[in-house]
Amino acid sequence: MIQYFKVVEQRFVPAVTLEEAFWVHLDSPDQEEVTSVLVKYELPEDFITDLQDADENSRMEYEDEAMLIILRVPIYYKHRAASISFATAPLGIIVIPDRIITVSFYDSEVLTQYLEGKHRPFNITQQQFILAINLRTAIYYLKFLKEINRRTTNIENELHQSMRNKELIRLLKMEKSLVYFNTSLKSNEIILERMQRSRWLQNDPEAEDLIEDVIIENKQAIEMANIYSSILSGMMDAFASIISNNLNVVMKFLTSVTIILALPTLIASIYGMNVALPLQEQSYAFYVVMGISVLLSISLVLIFIHKKYF
Repeated sequence: MIQYFKVVEQRFVPAVTLEEAFWVHLDSPDQEEVTSVLVKYELPEDFITDLQDADENSRMEYEDEAMLIILRVPIYYKHRAASISFATAPLGIIVIPDRIITVSFYDSEVLTQYLEGKHRPFNITQQQFILAINLRTAIYYLKFLKEINRRTTNIENELHQSMRNKELIRLLKMEKSLVYFNTSLKSNEIILERMQRSRWLQNDPEAEDLIEDVIIENKQAIEMANIYSSILSGMMDAFASIISNNLNVVMKFLTSVTIILALPTLIASIYGMNVALPLQEQSYAFYVVMGISVLLSISLVLIFIHKKYF
């Protein structure tokens, strides 16, 4: 789907014609829509097709009068079929004379406010709009990081009640999301630093101040991702050690029970042999053998309790 927007009173509103559009947004476009945009604006094919790769790295490149900026933006998968709830995906921003084209093949909330015209009014220029997208990206990273931390705390509380693989797998998924976030934020930081040094950004004096705020927000998100990742990694190691220790306790208990049961079994086996044995002619022989077995078992139980094997 292709959407066109123009600027009215410092807000984005749908454009009636392509000629008056300042912003062109491609949301999961099909091949026909991609071809029409490439031909219309004389863009290289890889400016759009590369964005179909979910693992495409952040980068910034130039081609004649066009500039491509690829950001890694956070994605939240609401359906349960997804392997993880939080991930990242590429968002393409193509800058051409008098227009900006954004391309997204993945469902991201970063552009939602601008698409719906619910954003705060601001002096919309190419530089300001791109930095605003970067700022929204950093804000959503922070939002999702807080949600990951909240879910991690809930899983931790559940693990205190029950040591199950299910909770550990959920923690592993949270850790995987944090790795994606950390890697993407660092690659976005490189793009921001490159933009800060570019002459194109210096053409807008207001943008020079805004990019400082964007870099600070991005650095804060990186710090939060590192902290949460360290906490989660330590938590995983701790719970793995606890589960291993619990297994050792169970195995020690079962081994002790096995040893205790082995003594009566040994005595019964000896007196079950078809050879001449003491007391075999006596009527009370059975009670003597059982008494010895019980006495030895009780003695062994007391010894194990003293040794704290139970």
